[in-house]
Amino acid sequence: MRRSGVQNFRFVATASTWGHEFHGSMVRVAAFTTVLIDGEPHDPATATIPVADIGFIRGYGVFEVIRGIEGVCFRLQPHLDRLFRSAAMLGIDLPDNETIANWSRTAARGERESIVRILVSSGDDPFEGTARIIVTGEPAVSQPDSITLLPVAAPWHSDGADWELRGAKTLSYANNFGAIREAKLAGFSDALLIGRSGAMLEGPTFTVGWVVDGDDGPIYETPAMSLGILDSITRMVALDAADVAGLQFREVTSPLERLDHATEFFALSTLREALPVTAVGEREFPPGPATAALRSAMMKLTEREVAAAR
Repeated sequence: MRRSGVQNFRFVATASTWGHEFHGSMVRVAAFTTVLIDGEPHDPATATIPVADIGFIRGYGVFEVIRGIEGVCFRLQPHLDRLFRSAAMLGIDLPDNETIANWSRTAARGERESIVRILVSSGDDPFEGTARIIVTGEPAVSQPDSITLLPVAAPWHSDGADWELRGAKTLSYANNFGAIREAKLAGFSDALLIGRSGAMLEGPTFTVGWVVDGDDGPIYETPAMSLGILDSITRMVALDAADVAGLQFREVTSPLERLDHATEFFALSTLREALPVTAVGEREFPPGPATAALRSAMMKLTEREVAAAR
């Protein structure tokens, strides 16, 4: 592990720090079974990084969360491609692709279903430091059958505006988690971010979509990438699965009022796959067959790709 000039004070990167996740109405603490720091294995209970690490002090870094299935990191390369794009936006140099891929595979071993996290900071200096990379593995936890969302204003979001970190998956998630906190205090599971334009964007940690009736059956709508939403890997899985299954998908830019014409609403994420959303603010949506069909198509696609990767 690299040493810092500040060696007498150290930040302990244990399960009680890096791994908080909102689950239901509680905050779940991740139970790491694997921790690699710059490729070196460490005891999850005692693994540390210098307190001067810029990722901890300033949130200057990037990350990925990958689903592990029977030791296979699902769609590993697209995750790594996004990691490298995000790091390049922050000027962080990474080891070669295969090195990080091997660390990720190591973290996925030993669990039937796991969560692999890749956390990257610029070390002890944002401009001249060497990247510090933490890769963790933990058992996946069960997800709820459905969630509810509170529309929350997100003035910090790109909402179509171009800027130097648009599309980067950075460690700086305070705004996102503030939105989650607001939603939970109001009695909802999570938040739906609304841009300055009034457009529906995404969840703080997931992509969203809804279903409207079309002439030839249900049409799945999802916010357009031009809004500056994250290039979600699960979103792409949904689009690929829909294409195979013959489901109609289209990108749109829509205000909340569009949901007056929607019959179902769903969330898409690494852990949730396609999860029914039963309420968006005061609008209620019973779980329906279109979301179930999308989830089934995604599961079949995942099973095929995992089998081929073994």
